[in-house]
Amino acid sequence: MSPKKTAVVTMITACAFTLTLALGTLQDPPAGHPPTGTPQVPTGHPDAGSTAKKPAVKRRPANPEDVATIDAIVDAYYDSVSGGKGEARDWERFLSLFMYEGRFVTSRPKDGQILPVAITPADFIQMNRGYFESGGYYEQDIHRITKTYGNIAQVFSTYASRRKLEDPKPYSRGINSMQLMKVSGRWWIISVMWDYENGQADHVIPAEFLPDTTPEDG
Repeated sequence: MSPKKTAVVTMITACAFTLTLALGTLQDPPAGHPPTGTPQVPTGHPDAGSTAKKPAVKRRPANPEDVATIDAIVDAYYDSVSGGKGEARDWERFLSLFMYEGRFVTSRPKDGQILPVAITPADFIQMNRGYFESGGYYEQDIHRITKTYGNIAQVFSTYASRRKLEDPKPYSRGINSMQLMKVSGRWWIISVMWDYENGQADHVIPAEFLPDTTPEDG
């Protein structure tokens, strides 16, 4: 191998090793929340409740209606995480929407840097079920842009989070970027990347990802 190629391979290996270390550190979280040292969630997010670990959720076959179309599986995702205070979620339904190697990916501050955090759907349940079920949590899709090609799809879904459905305003908004694939006659969620409005100018959701509020003529 030439010196130039050796240098490139070494650089790629070093970068991959650094990312692995970063993810490994960030994926060892305090119970009940993604690893940030200080849990960082939108103001008004439900309290964590008990931090005791719950039994692992088993997978079951998906309801065919949940996975028949792109819109159906996205709707099922939001429905499965949403519910009132004290209301248990159907986490088996939630897991049934995901490919076995599915991932959730976001970013969190760590030692003055912004680093990626990648977790499995099972990790997502373990980290969030306390928040969602003890405090009440409704996550609703308010705008959706879907692009497809062959058996793959990309969905940019803008969401609004409330503790109660009747709350006049959401306490948080963000965007879920969902990657999906159609395999064996059904749709699967491969990954979900997300970020939310955090008060910073670069995190204000652009108008193109929000509902059209232009009044109709007449």
